[in-house]
Amino acid sequence: MDTVLELIALAKHFPTHRAVDGLSIRIARGEFFSLIGPSGCGKTTTLRLIAGFENPTSGEIMLDGKPVAALKPYQRDVTTVFQNYALFPHLTVAQNIAFGLQRRANQTRASIAEKVTRILDLVQLSGKEDRLPNQISGGERQRVALARSLVLEPKVLLLDEPLSALDPKLRRQMRLELKLIQRRVGIAFLFITHDQEEALSMSDQMAVMNQGRLEQTGTPEAVYRTPATKFVAEFLGDVNWLRGAGVRPEAVRLSRQRPLDVAHSTVGTVETRTFLGNCIHVVAKLEDGSHCIAELPQQHCDFEPGESVHVWWHSYDEFRL
Repeated sequence: MDTVLELIALAKHFPTHRAVDGLSIRIARGEFFSLIGPSGCGKTTTLRLIAGFENPTSGEIMLDGKPVAALKPYQRDVTTVFQNYALFPHLTVAQNIAFGLQRRANQTRASIAEKVTRILDLVQLSGKEDRLPNQISGGERQRVALARSLVLEPKVLLLDEPLSALDPKLRRQMRLELKLIQRRVGIAFLFITHDQEEALSMSDQMAVMNQGRLEQTGTPEAVYRTPATKFVAEFLGDVNWLRGAGVRPEAVRLSRQRPLDVAHSTVGTVETRTFLGNCIHVVAKLEDGSHCIAELPQQHCDFEPGESVHVWWHSYDEFRL
């Protein structure tokens, strides 16, 4: 792996708690890497340590094989897209994007103009370069913040929950756009989020944090399907704990008769049936008194509350922790 960013036993201790506690991860060049975990788990502190806004208690930050923990933020070849975008309200879109370039000694007016034009096209803002931030939409402001960082051509782009201020539909749209932009520029993205769907849908690799510590790293599919800890399993989605095994709701099936060729099954009673658009969410109370969640395709779900059902799943869909 061609590593561009490596954290080695990185720690940040405050008087009241350990925000980051021995974190070690590697990010490859050109990789979309998500750091995910609940609020207060240390992911934003990790980003601030990488950016140079906080000093580590111990450990090392290696950028392109060189230690940078002792360097000032402006000396590190990383840029940050903040949650609130932090745009200058009195500057136009083009001026906001050009701001960082204008402070670099080796940039001419012509080279700045050329780079701004190119990045405007990349983020699909051509024609809006003369507008102020309050004259464009939330999604467009997010693109300006992204463009302002990308135009500096950093080795790593840090993104601190940049989609959290957008409405759900726009968030889904921006996920696709952000991933496409990352592929085109080929820069490593470190994406900080507490949203499981964002991390699972966008990442090449992801790391799950809990109380300052690393719980698991891997591809989204591997972490979701084979979680290393109970925390990871439950943080990334609903889990049914059935006979000592974990089974995701989408892997649970219901039938009126016990299937003959399935090793794992039990009996339950449907309690609720909820239409979710792309599936039907069913909660069944099992014979041992526990509850089970099933997410079923609409065409395979005509069960009603109060109905007795067989609940079953395949061995290859379960994990044990």
